[in-house]
Amino acid sequence: MADHRAIEPVIREALWRLGSDDGQLPGGTDAIGGYWTRTNDPEIDIVGADRAPIAKKITLVGSVKWLEKKPFDNRDLARLVTHRSQLPGADDTTPCSPSPATAAPPTSPPSRPRTSMAPGPESVTSRATTCRSER
Repeated sequence: MADHRAIEPVIREALWRLGSDDGQLPGGTDAIGGYWTRTNDPEIDIVGADRAPIAKKITLVGSVKWLEKKPFDNRDLARLVTHRSQLPGADDTTPCSPSPATAAPPTSPPSRPRTSMAPGPESVTSRATTCRSER
C-alpha cells in the first residue's frame, strides 16, 4: 500500500495555488498546511487558515486518503469532524472535505489511478461540504 503522506505536500501546494481570490477556496484562506499534536491525535492532513504559522481563523479542513480498496467513507468523515472539533480556530461551520483525489496508486505507468472522486482542483471545492457534528 502506498504511503499517503508522500502526496500530502503535493495536495497542499495544489490548494495553495488555487488560492481564495478566485472563489475556489473559502474566503480568507491565505495559508494551507496541516495540524497534528505530538501524539498524532488529532492529525488533520489539510488545514486552510487566514495566516501562518499561527492562525486566528480556520477556513477549511480536509483529509488525504490513498486507499486501494475503498473510497473515503462516512467513518473517515466522522473522524475528520471529530478532529476538526479539536482544532483551535475551527468550529461547526468550518467546511470539511475528503481528499481531492482519493485513489489507489497506478498498477502500471500507462494506467490511470482508480478514483472515487473526479481528480483535479474542481473536485476539492465541489466535494467540500459543511460538516455538522452530531451532538
